[in-house]
This record gives sequence, structure tokens and C-alpha cells, in this order.
Amino acid sequence: MRVTPFFAAAALALASTFAVAAAPDTPVGAEQAIRKSLQNLSLEVPVESVASSPVSGLYEVKLQGGRVLYASADGQFVMQGYLFQIQDGKPVNLTEKAERLGIAKLINGIPAGEMVVYPAKGETKSHITVFTDTTCPYCHKLHAEVPELNRRGIEVRYVAFPRQGLGSAGDQQLQAVWCSSDRRKAMDKMVEGDEIKAAKCTNPVSKQFQLGQSIGVNGTPAIVLENGQVIPGYQPAPQVAKLALAK
Repeated sequence: MRVTPFFAAAALALASTFAVAAAPDTPVGAEQAIRKSLQNLSLEVPVESVASSPVSGLYEVKLQGGRVLYASADGQFVMQGYLFQIQDGKPVNLTEKAERLGIAKLINGIPAGEMVVYPAKGETKSHITVFTDTTCPYCHKLHAEVPELNRRGIEVRYVAFPRQGLGSAGDQQLQAVWCSSDRRKAMDKMVEGDEIKAAKCTNPVSKQFQLGQSIGVNGTPAIVLENGQVIPGYQPAPQVAKLALAK
């Protein structure tokens, strides 16, 4: 997952305090010290957990949305970046693995009733979750390949991501889809360029938009595999299927 300017700035802000920060007068637990240091930064993303990492003295900090930071036990040093472990002469990206687990938990926990779901044909071998916008040409291109993905045993789950922001034309279209009695039919018609009418309703569009932002989505389509891997942008059905079905 790419480093965002927000977190880079936050890390620099914390680093700027190191030169003047004294060691705590009273020993405290590592989690308390780390949480306190991050709290001083007024991060907009809550800390979900603090746990030991495979490196002695380095702690893994999981943020809401799946991102991972690392911190010293006293909370005075915080870093963002990839932590690799060399196994059998090959690097294993431990940070990426941890982030994918966090994202998978969030995305796979979305209730089916809050999505537009295109079921697999026959046996469901895997599923993908797609952040989509009905005004997005590449989303239309991917949508045309949904039957092929379904044929390959992949369930396609749509969540809303109005790429031009809440209140945009895309936002209004997505709300109309989600408020329709037959969401799949409404999605198909909207992608084909037909206008649909639907009464206003309570819907999850804004919540899903915020969820996408929290995991680093900044454009559509954004495909999330069952294992939490995020694929930004359009990919043809055979390539998506290969990734989705890989074990």
C-alpha cells in the first residue's frame, strides 16, 4: 500500500519532537506510551491495536483501515514503511501481509445487503469487492466483464465510491442505484447510460466512500481481493480471475 502524504507528514511531525522530548519520568507500558505519542499527533485515523513485531523492541501499530506503522517501546520513534523478513533467501513483505489482513477484515465484513452483488455461476470459488462509480468509463469496461468473472466462479460485489466526492453527479447516481428495488437491474441500466428514478432512502453510499478512503482508494474502479489485496484501476477479467483464484 502506498505511503500517503498525511502519514508521511505525521511521522515527520513526531520526529521533530524527538530532539526536545525527554524520557518519561515514570515507566509505562509500551502500548500506553505508543498510543500517547500518536494521540499527541491528533491523527484522524484511530489506532486499532499495538502488538509486538518480529523485531525485538519494535512494535506493530495497526490503524483503522489496515495501515501499519512501527514504533519503539517508549513511543519516541515512529516509522512508516515496509518490514521484510528474509525466508529461504527471499524477502517476505510482513507489512503488506498485515495490511492485507486488516483490509480483508473490513471489506469482507460489509453486509451483503449493503452491496450490489453479482453471484458466481455454479460453485463460488472466490469473490472480489469493487469500489465503483457509474460515471467512470473504466468501471463500465469492468462491468461488461462481470459475466465472464461470474462464469469463472467469482462473485462480484459492488460498493459505492463517488470519485468526484459526495454531492457529485456520481454520488446522486449511486444513491439512486442503492435505493432501487432491484439494484442489479438499476446498476446495469445506469452503466448503459439510461436514467433511473428511485425515491430517496437511507443508503450506505457515503459510508462506503469513507471506507474506501480509509484503505487508500482514490479512484475507480478499485478491486479488493478476498485476501485484502487492493488492485487499483481496471484489469481485464482473465487477469483479475487469476489473482482472485490464486492460493
